[in-house]
Amino acid sequence: MIYLIFGYIYLMIHRPMEIWPGFEPMRPELVYFTILCAAWLIAWKRVMPDLNQLAIAGMGIVAYMSWMVSPWHDFGDVAVKNYTLVFVFGLILSTTLRDERAVHRVIVAFLAVMTLYMLHSVWEFRNGRHVYRMGIVRLVGIDQSLNDPNSFGASIVYALPFVRYLWFAWGPGGKRKLLIAYTLLSCGCIGLTGSRSSLLGLIVYLGLTVLLTSRKKFMWIGLAPLVALGGLMLLPSDLQTRFYTIIDPSVGPANAQESGQGRIMGFFIGLKLWQQNPVLGVGPGAWIPASRMPIESHSLYGQMLGELGTLGTIVFGVMIFAIARRLRTLFRNLRRDYDLPKQEPLFHLAQAIALSTVLLLVMGLFGHNLYRYNYVWYAAFTSVLVRSYRARPADEYAESWYPGWTGAWA
Repeated sequence: MIYLIFGYIYLMIHRPMEIWPGFEPMRPELVYFTILCAAWLIAWKRVMPDLNQLAIAGMGIVAYMSWMVSPWHDFGDVAVKNYTLVFVFGLILSTTLRDERAVHRVIVAFLAVMTLYMLHSVWEFRNGRHVYRMGIVRLVGIDQSLNDPNSFGASIVYALPFVRYLWFAWGPGGKRKLLIAYTLLSCGCIGLTGSRSSLLGLIVYLGLTVLLTSRKKFMWIGLAPLVALGGLMLLPSDLQTRFYTIIDPSVGPANAQESGQGRIMGFFIGLKLWQQNPVLGVGPGAWIPASRMPIESHSLYGQMLGELGTLGTIVFGVMIFAIARRLRTLFRNLRRDYDLPKQEPLFHLAQAIALSTVLLLVMGLFGHNLYRYNYVWYAAFTSVLVRSYRARPADEYAESWYPGWTGAWA
């Protein structure tokens, strides 16, 4: 079952059916997902549903309800179909992954696919595949679903906390060189996208990592401007100007300033749509026809209120609460069972999930990421980790299988 999950992660992220048109008539994702669901019904681990699983299912139910009553339901067909695959896959993860070892393997597979995704996108960028927007040439993803420069850059940012987790889990050795290369590739891709929101997300991630985990906070804070300046100087001059508009919008073109203002307006437009449709909103994928705006909301909170209404906002809040509650349980149990919990890989896995969730919510201030797979994955992961931790004693937990793990190596 785990290998079927790996295969679907590849289809979901790299999306070969959108790269090579010959695959599209064969509907490979739908066929593969049908096989995956059939295997799930056989391998499904019967467990009592917890709040995480109920929240995942609840998001799917609310999306369907909102879509069915929406006056613009024709515009939401693709959004609902895609989100069906997302939340059902989340349920598959939460009921078939057995323990933290299985979660670890999924994360390794995910980062491997992300590496392929970024390398393929950069290769095509060198061959001339790009978009020209905001006065600059911008790197895009190789697929069609999340290939927009902002979405592509955001996907990279959300994955970075798990690189840090693997750094601790794998321990000293050659694998760490792969993680360094992955990080450099990620930063280079973010720079080439020209996405200001992704750059801010990267800065937030680095800042949180330093403030929460480093003992040399002031040294890193002092070095941060020099590192940022050095990285900026490696970019072409037009991209340097693009990122400088974060500080001084006047140096960029007028449409770049309008883009920044549009992210603020997205929340207020969503609030207006919510007032008109308070219970279930206007429906998934109906933002543009309902708001009569030429672009999407660029605001998680405006999108949530406008498209899913009060009921969707409540269920989404329950899912975030469920993730936070499970993470709190993990941290509390690790502190109870270990003298040095920060030296345990599971601690860093929980911390990576927490950091990525915070990044989703922070970058939601200027990005519409409501239907991303990350939320349901983290709800599923935390459900599995807590259930697995409770199933056996903590002192028999970590040392047997983590690659490169040598115990208390700090």
